[in-house]
Amino acid sequence: MNNLSERLEALSPSETLAMSQRSAELKAQGIDVINLSVGEPDFNTPDHIKLAAKEAIDHNFSFYSPVPGFLGLRKAIASKLEQENHLTYKPEQILCSTGAKQSICNVLLSLVNAGDEVIVPAPYWVSYVEMVKLAEGTNVVVNTDIEHNFKMTPQQLQDAITLRTKALILCSPSNPTGSVYNKEELAALAEVLAKHPNVIIISDEIYEHINYVGKHESIAQFENVRDRVVIVNGVSKGYAMTGWRIGWIAAPQWVVAACNKLQGQYTSAPNSIAQKAAEAAYTGDQACVETMRIAFERRRDLMLDLCKEIPDVKVNNPEGAFYLFPDVSAYLGKSFQGKKLASGADLSFYLLEEAHVACVGGNAFGAPNCIRLSYAASDDLLIEAMKRIKDALLKLN
Repeated sequence: MNNLSERLEALSPSETLAMSQRSAELKAQGIDVINLSVGEPDFNTPDHIKLAAKEAIDHNFSFYSPVPGFLGLRKAIASKLEQENHLTYKPEQILCSTGAKQSICNVLLSLVNAGDEVIVPAPYWVSYVEMVKLAEGTNVVVNTDIEHNFKMTPQQLQDAITLRTKALILCSPSNPTGSVYNKEELAALAEVLAKHPNVIIISDEIYEHINYVGKHESIAQFENVRDRVVIVNGVSKGYAMTGWRIGWIAAPQWVVAACNKLQGQYTSAPNSIAQKAAEAAYTGDQACVETMRIAFERRRDLMLDLCKEIPDVKVNNPEGAFYLFPDVSAYLGKSFQGKKLASGADLSFYLLEEAHVACVGGNAFGAPNCIRLSYAASDDLLIEAMKRIKDALLKLN
């Protein structure tokens, strides 16, 4: 008997989960699989953050916290926004959730009605379009290309906006492409959005601290759209705290109030101990953030060099995050042992089976001619993985 809800039936199965499952099966067989599919830093959480969590346990921070999070954490986030981003938010304009993923979903479920359109530039993070479906909205996907560094132009944005447009989801630095919108590019997008005062801008800035251009730029800095921007961020990527599950929004008060109402009914506040750890992340020594950023930048350069050694693979120069998103269309349509590889998803499973390297096909990100490679791994593993990928690709005919 199958009585699942229509909203669940509308969701697509996770390609990343399928890759993880097959990778685990091969590892269980004793096969040496190099995993470049994971979207998390390979560093441990810094010691001073872990110490704050231990102290929180000892001081009995084990009871329910306010739904939007402890005031101390929200004050720390407000201070971070003021000092790092020159943006002024009150603590009551901040809502903490169980990861930035919940933060985004809260916003979409709070704002989007059936039939409302949400503009999603592609390549996109896999969950954006599924969350819009969950909210019964309509995805309006704007395709970008590697020649333009996977960035949406102001004209593309203008062409995508209709009377039904409720929101735009913008991710910079980007998962999966590593693209970063600079100040001038964001200003040009803001100029378009200023003409459409009913469009909410959801700005996913979770990779803020992993950028190689010197300074993060937020679209919230522009006064002509500031009152419609919802910043989404968290501690997962910049502080190597993926499992702690603390994300947050900084937004107009009415948006925060709506998300607070929703969150209060289905999860309440995030983990109390993790909140105290996150507070220490924002108020403590930031040297750990820069140490990890430098390591990622070195790995980015290494991966670019290795990728360029593979014939006919096109790759952009990512300016943030920790992914390469190469265009492998030259290898699509080729075959191995009679099996034709039609998309990035097919190619990623081929690389897993033949090269024992796990990556993610671009289909999941709205770009079937690409694959995503995470360089959140040691230099030695990256070198070996790219050698295996090159050898496997050259076997195709």
